[in-house]
Amino acid sequence: MEEADLRGLIGPEQPKFRARQIFEAIYGQGMDSIDSISSLPLAVRQQLAEWCETGYPKVQSKYESTDGTCRYLLTMPQDGRTIETVLMPEETRDTICISTQVGCPVDCKFCLTALMGLERNLTAGEIVAQVLYVVREHKLDAASSQLNLVMMGMGEPLLNLPNVLKATRILTSKDGPCISPRRITLSTSGIIPKMAELGSEAIRPKLAISLNASSEEQRRELMPITRKYHLKDLMEACRAYPLRPWETLTFEYVLLGGVNDSDADAGRVVRLIGHLKAKVNLIALNPGPGIPFETPAPERVESFQNIIRRVVPCFVRKPRGRDIYAACGQLKRVTSKEAANLQDLVSIG
Repeated sequence: MEEADLRGLIGPEQPKFRARQIFEAIYGQGMDSIDSISSLPLAVRQQLAEWCETGYPKVQSKYESTDGTCRYLLTMPQDGRTIETVLMPEETRDTICISTQVGCPVDCKFCLTALMGLERNLTAGEIVAQVLYVVREHKLDAASSQLNLVMMGMGEPLLNLPNVLKATRILTSKDGPCISPRRITLSTSGIIPKMAELGSEAIRPKLAISLNASSEEQRRELMPITRKYHLKDLMEACRAYPLRPWETLTFEYVLLGGVNDSDADAGRVVRLIGHLKAKVNLIALNPGPGIPFETPAPERVESFQNIIRRVVPCFVRKPRGRDIYAACGQLKRVTSKEAANLQDLVSIG
């Protein structure tokens, strides 16, 4: 809940600072129960305990990668549904990848999450709770410049935009985790009307576009959502998107061996985005059961990158947590046995 919601919940008879006390205790100090907020009068604590539920999601499973990545399978107290949250630690920064929906409705053909379909949207509280849990579990400093958040877990964030925006306001609040909007990124498959809505918000994450194809026909095959939101219109929406002075659009491109990874594909991508204030993150396919594509050879990835970066900055995203199904496109609530079987599909390097 935001501070305004809390004021409405505790009633007009309570002084306004009570709402700030509660907000700071839950989101700033990470208290996981109303009873632990000792600065509140007992009557207020009892009232809140009756009217709302607090606490972190329950950990159903935790998987640890050889590269230090941690994948959490979390159970939502509301209905017992499960989502996945991933921590990717590095020497100079930590990145938390959070989910915004249970499952995903977009049906990208190279993504394991798509095989689940959509079960429901997450509430703003459930989105924020993922961050608070990982921060507490790993003793991270949420306000540190070394912590980044990416809304790239389960779900299409723009199809749950009200809760995503509310969660962003909580996460960036000076009385809460105090995470800079510069360190929060939202990844979308290209829901054009919602991109415009996102851009109109004063407090919002940075925008990343999941492109993954160099032509309308190719993208329609890989990402059926293109049948509704065409590539030409998506590029127009990107041109119109109101970037903040410090902001750059990110385009994500999953490379599928022999499908969208040719030099000709790279040339077409340059023509699509070369006029934009943008950068490109390349992702060599992270494999999984039921995904009918192959990971391209390293030299093919390098060739593709070299063509792109002649015009716009282009980076190859290092795969993290492949061995525990924690890498991009692999989140599907897999079990330990399934994760072990992945060793037959990919060599960890």
